[in-house]
Amino acid sequence: AAPLIWMLWASVKRPGYGPSLDLLGPRVERLGPYARPPAEPFLRFEAFRPGVVKRLGIDYDTVRARNPGIVYCSISAYGQTGPKKHTPAHDLSIQADSGLVSVNLGADDRPANPGVPAADMAGSLMALSGILMALLGRQNSGKGDYLDISMQDALVAWTPNVMGPVFAEDRAPVPKDERSWGGSAMYQLYQTRDGRYLCLGGSEPKFARNLLEALGRPDLVTLCLEPPGPAQEPVRAFFREIFATRTLEEWNRFMADIDVCYSPVRDLHEAIHEEHLAFRGMLVEQNGEKHLGVPIKFAEEAAQPDWSRPVQGQHGRELLAALGYGEAEMEAMATSGALIEPF
Repeated sequence: AAPLIWMLWASVKRPGYGPSLDLLGPRVERLGPYARPPAEPFLRFEAFRPGVVKRLGIDYDTVRARNPGIVYCSISAYGQTGPKKHTPAHDLSIQADSGLVSVNLGADDRPANPGVPAADMAGSLMALSGILMALLGRQNSGKGDYLDISMQDALVAWTPNVMGPVFAEDRAPVPKDERSWGGSAMYQLYQTRDGRYLCLGGSEPKFARNLLEALGRPDLVTLCLEPPGPAQEPVRAFFREIFATRTLEEWNRFMADIDVCYSPVRDLHEAIHEEHLAFRGMLVEQNGEKHLGVPIKFAEEAAQPDWSRPVQGQHGRELLAALGYGEAEMEAMATSGALIEPF
């Protein structure tokens, strides 16, 4: 089996572009102001802390002076402005600071580490959306633009469906009583006899009726119409009791013919090898390695992933040549250590 860290690199770096330059090295000083920019407008993306690119001489104002058509995107934890702009942070601390960890509670009512890097994903998708809009705008106007993307802004922008208590009642949510986090009997996790878990994931009245009638308790349907929280506790208690009487596989068979939002709680290994994802092309084997597939299915032009991945220092000379550097200059940069090349 491939080493874990190697597979991580293969998953997140493909197809990749791997130049490696010491931007503080004296031989790279002309990269700062982009002294020899490409003839056509282009795109720049950076993820340093605010102020770093200005010290390096590759900030937006400097680059725009040479290339007015530049689309320049800066992504950082808290954005380029505000009292926290210089605060170091990664995904977990951003989620904690933004209130999301506080609602990610376990059965013991203690916060737990989130399962996915939501701030990373929200920030990157917002950046992609903004870049595409800016590129389209440049097509129409000929002007570039600057995008200031805060990972926290992006994460908070994804919370409108859980902001009801905050905005309407001026209070913090009580997760176990809220619709999305356990207050609804039909939107909850339950343990089975074999120690596994199942998920009810749809609180619409028709689903409650279908399930409770199949379980012989139609009298509980009206409680599922009550607001999430204590009023639905009798239904939750019934579900806890009944689901503990059979194994997960037995419940899988029982639920197969009932129109209800139901799923077994799979581990990640089970889930990625499940036949539906394979059918959808989300598990791909290439050159003896497993990869995640492409989630966007185009009808007219199917995606053609590039499975190659760079090594550190690859494409460095290609980048410098595009900026107008000659072979002698690149050799001098390599000798000084400013240009880091593959081993």
